[in-house]
Amino acid sequence: MKLNIKNIAALLLLGGVLAGTVGCKKFLDETDPTNLSPSSFYTLPEHAEAGIAAVYSELRFIGNGAGIFSNNWQMLDAPTGIQSTETAQNSDLNNLYSLIYDGTNLHVNQNWNGFYKVIAQANLVLDKVPGINPMDNAQKKRILGEAAFVRAWAYFYLVRLWGDVPLIVKPINSPNDPNFAPSRTPQEQVYKQIVDDLILAEAAGLPYMDATGRVSTAAIKTELAKVYLTMAGQPLNKGTAYYKLAADKAKEVIDYSTANPTALGLFPTYAALHDAKNDNKLEHLFGVQYNDAAGAGNPLQSSYLPLHQPLVSKIDGIGTAIPTGDFYTSYEAGDLRAKNREGYFFTDYYTDGFKMPLINRGKPYIFKHFDIVANGTLGTEGTSRSDLNIPQIRYAETLLIYAEAQNRADGAPNTAAYTALNAIRKRAQLGDLAGLTQTTFEEAVWRERWHELCYEGILWFDMLRLRKVYNESTNGFDNFVGHVNKSVNQPLQTKNLLFPIPTSEIRNNPNLTQNTGY
Repeated sequence: MKLNIKNIAALLLLGGVLAGTVGCKKFLDETDPTNLSPSSFYTLPEHAEAGIAAVYSELRFIGNGAGIFSNNWQMLDAPTGIQSTETAQNSDLNNLYSLIYDGTNLHVNQNWNGFYKVIAQANLVLDKVPGINPMDNAQKKRILGEAAFVRAWAYFYLVRLWGDVPLIVKPINSPNDPNFAPSRTPQEQVYKQIVDDLILAEAAGLPYMDATGRVSTAAIKTELAKVYLTMAGQPLNKGTAYYKLAADKAKEVIDYSTANPTALGLFPTYAALHDAKNDNKLEHLFGVQYNDAAGAGNPLQSSYLPLHQPLVSKIDGIGTAIPTGDFYTSYEAGDLRAKNREGYFFTDYYTDGFKMPLINRGKPYIFKHFDIVANGTLGTEGTSRSDLNIPQIRYAETLLIYAEAQNRADGAPNTAAYTALNAIRKRAQLGDLAGLTQTTFEEAVWRERWHELCYEGILWFDMLRLRKVYNESTNGFDNFVGHVNKSVNQPLQTKNLLFPIPTSEIRNNPNLTQNTGY
């Protein structure tokens, strides 16, 4: 069962309505009991639960629309060069694909604002919940841990996308607050806050896995490993010590999986990855939650379907997130991930989604996020309603973090690193790797990350921390600056290492400065 934030909010609204119908005789002389403020609201344990539900609800901005035929999520993959579009109707998205975006770009603006809205909600919880009394200590600790994780999650995106960003950890109550017009905080300080929040969350006693969609200990530990891995690379360059921290933290999750294989591990098939029945289970350590029955269905399905070729009778595809042919053909021979409708792509599908004959689409489309319930399958018509989560952390990434970090920390891959890497390859029906040097093993892990974690909003950040980009033609890695983006045949520039600060934010806040090149 998923966390049903909408139902919680509805109950709170009902309570407010009932409260407003009592004692109307002195209405003009009394404070409106339904006019809630943070100081009057955060007084009961139920308020804390509603507060953390609001934090989770804000995460859904990542799938929200960004103009016609696009959504915020697409900004994380559009500049990578492995994705393209079949429609030219959204100029902001087209500019991301073409590497000519600036601070007026709608996606840039909405992602910046979205992450800070998440942080604002989390700050309220972290500031107000400690003062609720009486309240069960375990419940309070859990809610604070969840809020700390989500705040770290949001700042981790912000600092990688924009570099130095305003660090705000308290609610802003008035225009006189010093943080009403904040300056940019050095990245090192932002990363320290991220690590501190994740360590707090790690100590909160959360379940190791949580099928409700709430934050789990497995998610926290993997996110912390991911942060350490990023800090080891560019731009902080903290090196060996942080690769060791990343490896050790990822290994904790791997060890739990080894001891509890039915609770945490890899799905046996790729189909299981995009089956909504498996949301928040086994391999899915954390995701942005969707539940169509609660009025929050996954909004991404049409983005991955062919443009103006209705794949199903109820969903018209818009084709704004499609793989480039070069990337699709870069998979190793026999790799199951490149097999039609069994891996991460499809090249044909059933008429109207559920009838024979199969229709050949002439090129590959992304199957990784394809919801069969919404789109249909042979003999079963699609509903057009999707409960599929947007993935954020998978156990497959935990394994690859460990393999890369251990190799760099110790100077050579150990047996556990090979086991982690080969587990990913085994599911893809590829042979085990062995006998590699530190360098060739590292590149093998990077290559596996590109082919395993594609189209999940991850690879752009690999490009930034490594300053390397996978070259589909050579099967090797180019330097970031100068690498030719295959979707538009344009080279990446130094300025592309950061996104522009939204122009509207700079206009409204004289203390903000723009990133170089914009």
